[in-house]
Amino acid sequence: MWHNRRQAPMHLELTPAQAAVAAEVEAFARDCVAPDAARIDETGEFPLGLVRQAASRGYLGMRAPTAVGGRGLDHVTYALAIEAVARASATMAVILAVHNSLVCDTLAWSGTSEQQAAWLPRLVTGEVIGVFALSEAEAGTDAANQQTSATRTGQGYTLDGRKVWVANGEVAGVAIVFAATTPGARGRGVSAFVVPLDRPGIRKEPGVDSLGVRGLGCVELVFDQVVVREDERIGEQNQGFAVARRALEAGRIAIAAQALGVGQAALDEALKHARTRHTFGRPIAQYQAIQWFLADMATELAAARMLTLKAAATADAGHDFGAQAAMAKLAASEAAHKAADKAMQVLASAGYRRGSTVERLFRDVRATEIYQGTSEVQRMIIAAAVLAE
Repeated sequence: MWHNRRQAPMHLELTPAQAAVAAEVEAFARDCVAPDAARIDETGEFPLGLVRQAASRGYLGMRAPTAVGGRGLDHVTYALAIEAVARASATMAVILAVHNSLVCDTLAWSGTSEQQAAWLPRLVTGEVIGVFALSEAEAGTDAANQQTSATRTGQGYTLDGRKVWVANGEVAGVAIVFAATTPGARGRGVSAFVVPLDRPGIRKEPGVDSLGVRGLGCVELVFDQVVVREDERIGEQNQGFAVARRALEAGRIAIAAQALGVGQAALDEALKHARTRHTFGRPIAQYQAIQWFLADMATELAAARMLTLKAAATADAGHDFGAQAAMAKLAASEAAHKAADKAMQVLASAGYRRGSTVERLFRDVRATEIYQGTSEVQRMIIAAAVLAE
């Protein structure tokens, strides 16, 4: 089988360094993020104060090279960190994942030395927040269908178009932007650019209010005859779709970790309620129906966590991890969705009320089956890998 030939060696014990970082981030999530999670959801405000606290701890450069001030964490440690944050707040986890996985990693992997020197030190300190501008009204699942155009000029390009669901956009200072440089060529005609967001012709317009993961600072980015220099292109012309694909593959490990954090938080709430809620003179945890809910939640989340760590370990080993990342995202998002649903059933009326933790988790988890590739897209990727063998 393909996964037996390509998998990285799997070590089930964390190294002391990995365990130390995981404990450090868990403490930050517990002490700083969790107390603010309900307020972020209720107000929908971007948690800039928490982002600054994260920056002071190096969490805006978790995977960035140490040479530019980053922490240089491996994928496994990074996944553990994102899960820990998501257990406290899905919103905060997504903010960090977008900035780290989609922006910093893209520049570290695909940017020129000049682009890296110009942006990475500012990104890892939080002086500048980054966004990943790929999605459009007609280019979500079909990401190759880019309508934003980059027209060649004597000095570089002119950008025109609109990007939607741009997380972190409210406070961002730089964007990784994808645009068609060869109209009609789809993925073979897309280029990537690193674009400062204070450039003339760029507007930030309010995004839609979302069901869950509120407070992401989502905006729509409008580009109107925006001048972009030749040296701001990432990679070769018409090779930008490969840049996006690589970013999304790594990003899916982070989304899997985010889903696991939300699912684990749902299990935590269900366990707490089952132990303290009494009916007919005994805790509901003593009823087999409740026990089986809890058993299924714990088992499915544990299995998805192993897939996620395996994908991360495969990436760390330098092997192709695209299909494994898709498996991890698919399994983790669906396991977490089931966990939130079962937690709602365990808590019953205590969970089915506006403002309960489980109600927030129930709304937050649904997005993990949609962004950075729907569950259907993940199945397409996995099937293609299996059929190619």
